[in-house]
Amino acid sequence: MINMIIKKAELVVMAVKEENYPTNGLPEIMFLGRSNVGKSSFINALVNRKNLAYTSSTPGKTRTLNFYNVNDMLYFVDVPGYGYAQVSKKERERFGKMIENYLLNRKELKLAMLLVDFRHEPTEDDVLMYNYLKYYNINTIIVGTKADKVGITKHPRHLKIIREKLNLTDKDVIIPFSSVTKYNLDKVWEIILEQIKPI
Repeated sequence: MINMIIKKAELVVMAVKEENYPTNGLPEIMFLGRSNVGKSSFINALVNRKNLAYTSSTPGKTRTLNFYNVNDMLYFVDVPGYGYAQVSKKERERFGKMIENYLLNRKELKLAMLLVDFRHEPTEDDVLMYNYLKYYNINTIIVGTKADKVGITKHPRHLKIIREKLNLTDKDVIIPFSSVTKYNLDKVWEIILEQIKPI
């Protein structure tokens, strides 16, 4: 059981281009997901802060790659949410290029966490994003957010639905998570720490 003590968690860079990324070589964990999936709440829960990552009633607020320094040991990288209708096509294309450039060229990236809503079947956008990550061999785990809204006895059914929709194998990891109750917080941190260990 991991009890992660967070002494430092701060937003240090909001980048749109590679030259703006941090240069100190710390490992990076990237968070992707639909605009209303609870990405900011997830980040806040991980670092035990109320509003480090900005949670908004208006989805689609993030317009940059946001790098959060955690304990001077790693960066959390929050990217613009996808599937938000009111973002223009041109803006969506810009997000896409920005994220693609980061994913394909960033050697500090150790793990992508794809957040899906545990209550519902993954959307087509979720499927596309997962397939994209797998195609480029990005180390990825799935986090099912808002798991506290699903009775614990129904978890196996919801896990099965997500596994089938995303066509996951037995090796693929999916973790139900709740930002409200901190359900599986230690498990998520365990995976993060495992991924950033020096080889």
